[in-house]
Amino acid sequence: MRLFLPLLFLSTSLLAQSLPQTFSTAKSTAEAGFSAERLNRLDAWLQGLIDKDIAPNAVTFVAHRGKIVHYKAFGYSNLAKKTPLKRDDMYRIASQSKAITTTTLMTLFEEEKFLLDDPISKYIPAFRNPRVLVKYDKKDPIGGNYETRPAKGEITIRQLLSHNAGIPYEHPLDQRAEFNVPFFNSTAPDKLEDVINKLAKRPLLRDPGRSDVSADSTGAGFMYGLNTDIIGRLVEILSGKPLDIAMRERVLEPLGMTDTYFYLPDNKASRLVELYEKSSMDKPLSLHTNEAYRNSSVSGAKTYFSGGAGLISTVEDYARLCQMLLNGGTFNNKRILGRKTVEMMLRNQIGAAEVWDRKDKFGLGFQLITENSRYGDQASPGSFTWGGMYCSEFTIDPKEELILLIFTNVQPYAYYSDFVKKFRIAVYQALE
Repeated sequence: MRLFLPLLFLSTSLLAQSLPQTFSTAKSTAEAGFSAERLNRLDAWLQGLIDKDIAPNAVTFVAHRGKIVHYKAFGYSNLAKKTPLKRDDMYRIASQSKAITTTTLMTLFEEEKFLLDDPISKYIPAFRNPRVLVKYDKKDPIGGNYETRPAKGEITIRQLLSHNAGIPYEHPLDQRAEFNVPFFNSTAPDKLEDVINKLAKRPLLRDPGRSDVSADSTGAGFMYGLNTDIIGRLVEILSGKPLDIAMRERVLEPLGMTDTYFYLPDNKASRLVELYEKSSMDKPLSLHTNEAYRNSSVSGAKTYFSGGAGLISTVEDYARLCQMLLNGGTFNNKRILGRKTVEMMLRNQIGAAEVWDRKDKFGLGFQLITENSRYGDQASPGSFTWGGMYCSEFTIDPKEELILLIFTNVQPYAYYSDFVKKFRIAVYQALE
């Protein structure tokens, strides 16, 4: 036994050192464990989407054990100008912002700044004594009467991170003056502190912490909403710094994510891809009509930091975050999170409930692919994923030591589900 223990410690140390700390391009697809012939199907499929006006562009990033297998740009960043897409063009990543905000918060967790089951009202008093919406005037939700009751418990930080707090995105009363807050984009001089204090006044749509699946078709223990924006404000309170600065110091700069911002500097604004919409497959791609969605990252007041959906990034920048998580908290020779913290973040936090109709679970910030998944297809059980409303997505597969990312910017997008799922299928079918 005395002989075995040093060998055990040595092997653990060597394992930690073997984790890829930089990306390198594979000398061949075979070296990276992929079939070149089968991977060509991915190129043909993506180019076909461009040619058929189904997608304006797409950029991919696939890395296996730190070796880049597929990193390509297809289509045009601006259809009207026929500007060829470049691999380092910048995308609105919407809800992929959540993983970065969550990671930032968890660095503070490791500094003993809070406990997961602390009530959020301990840090943001406006959330004290939450109430649940019971009844409202459906004919006049803006001016009509509504009724609430006391919630059965306080909202905890754990519930916010797992979208189990009863807080939605679209709320029946969200157009009332006392409850109206930015959805996530804002060109007005909004401040996160003011928005979150106002959001706290909204009645919840269900009691926080529900873990049953009988309450409604979505599963009572998962209600996707503005939870991570509240987490962003918590980061500000615990760190003593604005969210953008705390995020940059704790996550972005250590990982070398130099192209990730809430608001783009002038010298990078031209790299932002245009935003399109395609509400049905029989309609052509057209320029998005919402000015805030298109331009809030380059114009307006530039004062609102939406931790839930406000970031702009590149596919390679975001791949650095993914590889850090795959590595158990380390990349670029910097440790962002402890290995056991990452493991904890990937445990089911929503009980018997499921993520919509996907048969998957949710951890602290991530959808967890299960054996019964109706979404993950070939991804190994234990993989984790999330995407953004403008159509971007990442998947991290620890069993295969694989990260997969694909970005485009179309919203609404009738092809969204096919786009992200068929990409994943095309990558996995080429894995030897």
